[in-house]
Amino acid sequence: MKLPGSTEWMLHCATTLAQLDAGDTASAAQLARYYDLPAPYLAKQLKMLVRAEVLTATTGPRGGFRLARDAAEITLLHIVEAVDGTSAPYECREIRQRGLGALPPEDCRRTCVLAEKMADAHRAWRDSLSGVTLADIVAGLPATAPPRTRRRITGAA
Repeated sequence: MKLPGSTEWMLHCATTLAQLDAGDTASAAQLARYYDLPAPYLAKQLKMLVRAEVLTATTGPRGGFRLARDAAEITLLHIVEAVDGTSAPYECREIRQRGLGALPPEDCRRTCVLAEKMADAHRAWRDSLSGVTLADIVAGLPATAPPRTRRRITGAA
């Protein structure tokens, strides 16, 4: 399965926001600068996470984005689905019933074994992502990463 680059952006941005102190925000411009990404497009992607209730956004001079709930309650699957949707990546088109190799209808009463295996793989992938939270990701970072991230995002010394 290949995910768009925007998924990587949102996973990293959410992880960055999870490293900020409670109540702190980062603007789309700050996150764009931090990752050298195009700010207007990044802002659109961040709004997808707001709509999915992964992030909240505030306006004003101290406005920006922050996690909508505790990092331990936000899974990687929440983020991926906010950006990419929930559709399965594989769709069986029953080609086993077409062409020179077409199987007779009585041999196709059961779901295609390939469709079953692809659905199993998709379920396993979703289960894996749903078992990892942003808190887990932050806990796996070197101890120096969160303070460094906070300094570089906020510009504080």
